[in-house]
Amino acid sequence: MDLPKNCFKARLKDGKAQIGIWSTLPDPSVVEAIAGAGFDWMVLDTEHAAVEVSQILPLLQAAAPYPTDCLVRPHVNDTALIKRHLDQGAMTLLLPYIQSREEAEAAALAVRYPPRGVRGVAGTMRAARYGRVKDYAARADAEVGLILQVETALGLDRLEDIASVEGVDGIFIGPSDLAASMGYPGQPGHPEVRKAVLSAIARLAALGVPSGLLTQDEGFADETIAAGAAFVAVAVDMSVFVRGIDAVVARLRR
Repeated sequence: MDLPKNCFKARLKDGKAQIGIWSTLPDPSVVEAIAGAGFDWMVLDTEHAAVEVSQILPLLQAAAPYPTDCLVRPHVNDTALIKRHLDQGAMTLLLPYIQSREEAEAAALAVRYPPRGVRGVAGTMRAARYGRVKDYAARADAEVGLILQVETALGLDRLEDIASVEGVDGIFIGPSDLAASMGYPGQPGHPEVRKAVLSAIARLAALGVPSGLLTQDEGFADETIAAGAAFVAVAVDMSVFVRGIDAVVARLRR
């Protein structure tokens, strides 16, 4: 049996812009429905959602038949936690709140097997098709993707140091946390925040490192893609759900 291919990572290398969505509702049916909608990628979030490690497995299985690639966001940059997510089949990890080169280097080591990293070796986990991919440990590094979130003013000050770490496949700029760290809590669309995001995209482009972000402002999403952003999430499942429900009630109340 062959090693699964990471299409999201391959498209990053090809320079193709990808549109994504944030998944925070930990139900396989919801994830399956989203996966069939046509997005290039989705984030399965465990940082700001009530989702534990073991709950990610059925979500990955629900999305597996569809072409939408799943990025898993652990709640912290931790070697043991990273290992668990990778072993159950996550192919790209999105690690939050990276603020230094040292943190970036630790993440890069955690997703790779020795001698290039420190990922623990097992043989019968889902990532290796329960042992049917015989050379998994020798080849997995080429398919595992690593995206780091830079979402503070301090992180942006160190952007080049973080992004240039070997093994980093892309940088995700988090507008909401960035806005708070810049003194604009709850204002990810503040002009100064947008300016900082666009500047980060340009700086990353100069390094040849793909950049991404989440914005529910479709106009700003278009602007960031035009500026060179490679992977942009444009919706959050809970927001879509709430807006839809509220719209139904508003129509009925009229």
